[in-house]
Amino acid sequence: MITAEASGITLYLDERTLHIGVRAGAADWKWADSFRPVIVTGEEALDFTRWQETVHEPFVSGVGKGIRSSYRRLDGKEDSYSFETAVWVETMEEDGGRCSEGGAKLYGRVHFEWIPVCEKGLSVKEVRWPGCMDFEEPLSGWQTLVNEGQGLLIPNNWDTQTGELSFNGRFLTAGGYMPWYGQIRERSGYIAIAATPWNGGAWLEHPAGGPYTHIGTWWEPSLGKMDYKRCMEYVFAENCDYNDLCKIYRSYGKDTGLLVTLEEKAARVPSVKELAGCSIMHCGIKTNVNPESDFFDKEDPDKNNHITPFSVREKQLESLHRMGVEKLYLHLDGWAQPGYDNKHPDYRGACREAGGWEGMKSLADTAHRCGFLFGIHDQYRDYYLDAKTYDEEYATRLPDGSIPVHKRWAGGPQTYLCGTQAPYYVKRNFQDLFRHGIRLDGAYLDVFTCNEGDECSNPRHRMTRQECYEFRKHCFDWLLARGILTSSEEVSDWSMQSLVFCHYAPYSFMLKKPGTPREGIPVPLFNLVYHDCVLEPWMMDRPESGEDLMGYALLNGGMPYLIRDGAYENTDGSFTDSSGMGIEEMIARCKVVQALHEKVAFCEMTRHELLDGEGKKQRTLFSDGTCVTVDLAAGEYDISARLP
Repeated sequence: MITAEASGITLYLDERTLHIGVRAGAADWKWADSFRPVIVTGEEALDFTRWQETVHEPFVSGVGKGIRSSYRRLDGKEDSYSFETAVWVETMEEDGGRCSEGGAKLYGRVHFEWIPVCEKGLSVKEVRWPGCMDFEEPLSGWQTLVNEGQGLLIPNNWDTQTGELSFNGRFLTAGGYMPWYGQIRERSGYIAIAATPWNGGAWLEHPAGGPYTHIGTWWEPSLGKMDYKRCMEYVFAENCDYNDLCKIYRSYGKDTGLLVTLEEKAARVPSVKELAGCSIMHCGIKTNVNPESDFFDKEDPDKNNHITPFSVREKQLESLHRMGVEKLYLHLDGWAQPGYDNKHPDYRGACREAGGWEGMKSLADTAHRCGFLFGIHDQYRDYYLDAKTYDEEYATRLPDGSIPVHKRWAGGPQTYLCGTQAPYYVKRNFQDLFRHGIRLDGAYLDVFTCNEGDECSNPRHRMTRQECYEFRKHCFDWLLARGILTSSEEVSDWSMQSLVFCHYAPYSFMLKKPGTPREGIPVPLFNLVYHDCVLEPWMMDRPESGEDLMGYALLNGGMPYLIRDGAYENTDGSFTDSSGMGIEEMIARCKVVQALHEKVAFCEMTRHELLDGEGKKQRTLFSDGTCVTVDLAAGEYDISARLP
């Protein structure tokens, strides 16, 4: 056993199993016995023990103490694939006695680093390291925190087995809004933060009823190589709960510059404040489903193509205004000539059959005359093969030289536009709108904050995933520079510097058919970190069987959907006949949520509490003292100026 000690932390390495243990105060954390660190290739999973020349040694630097391991001679072969690992503790707080905002005692930060040295001889698909913690007791107080969607808390004895995380748990996607996970047992816990999140994610195992939950990290190559150091940072705490772990990450966001508040964004674009307290009307103009699309309905052709004139949407806005709707944001799909999800990025010219540029301008002007905000749907990732300027040269090329193609969405066959090109197309297309006098308050750039960053191996515009996120951010920043509020499909850690609002930031269960067994208790991990940084619309459905989703909108201090006409039925949480109420009732419900949102939109969510074991009763607290208590089973709520 090799050990290293600093800042209230003791590290130990078992040279036989290659497992790492961490002792933080009275808590002892070690990897699960079943875990094996491996490198996965296309043919097999190579256990780290296959490397015959391994050297483990303690080391000391100017900022930390730890254990370094070197792995050479795979299966005894000279000049073979080799790598190192380093696990070390920062020594900046020697006493290990820091406290979080919530009063939890924090210990020194532990760094786990996987370092490629020589990449000869293997085509690596995945590295699984560091390992999952031993977490085997079937107790409700043993809890795992997962950043799929808004957030999930899994008690160790939870009845439902977990499935595969969306996007395979990839960090910076809908499967990992924030690149961290955590576990808590008997008020001791840890948060594991991916400091290099662009090519990694979390894997998760929880069988029905437990008795364990295992969560760990996977890393993948970038453009075919593991050519940079992969880093996780662990913070261990005592007397903590999930609120404390979220606040640890909030501090990390401040330290790294990721966390930019709405107040700061409003200083850049003052109209940010106009969006607070709005309800959302999401509707479209033109639907045009390509016969080759997976969504093409051969049995009901009328579903494939239809048009709603701009003038009809105008009358709809005027009617809502007469009915007492005062603050509203119109999100308009399918406004361009090709129709919704067609021919991107050549999405140009207002739909002629719906009234053309004149009709679109009249709709925008009517929205503003009613005191509403107006924004459009747009897309700069999907690259349709029938787009006028489509050129395979600018499609995303995988490391093997292939170009991925599918036909899922309405426009039919498509690949992906290399992200290096997206800012140019944004500038080109929005100039069309400006020239025709369309005054935009907001713009939605689809999928940027939901889907993974792309990589491109074309040497003329080579791009890593990390660079792709930067190119997407350039698109947002260009819009903000012109006073246009930025939106995208969901939320993601990397976008918080430049994203103002989103389509939604739901709990994962909301995107599944009502009645689907839940894989844990929904908790607002993302909002406990970033509530005062981004504005989130929430679904207001009230299914016949299930919870009234208005309760979650209130708990999260969010914006309400007044009208939500999803582009694709039974996709992305858009389920038919799930609202069960008329427009007058929806307006009344939205006004309650809007009033709360206007009050707390720019406030930090300081605390969230589960008031019962199943999460049916919950409470949130905001930095202005507002307290929201909701009984999700009974459909009851209380909004108070302060904690009762």
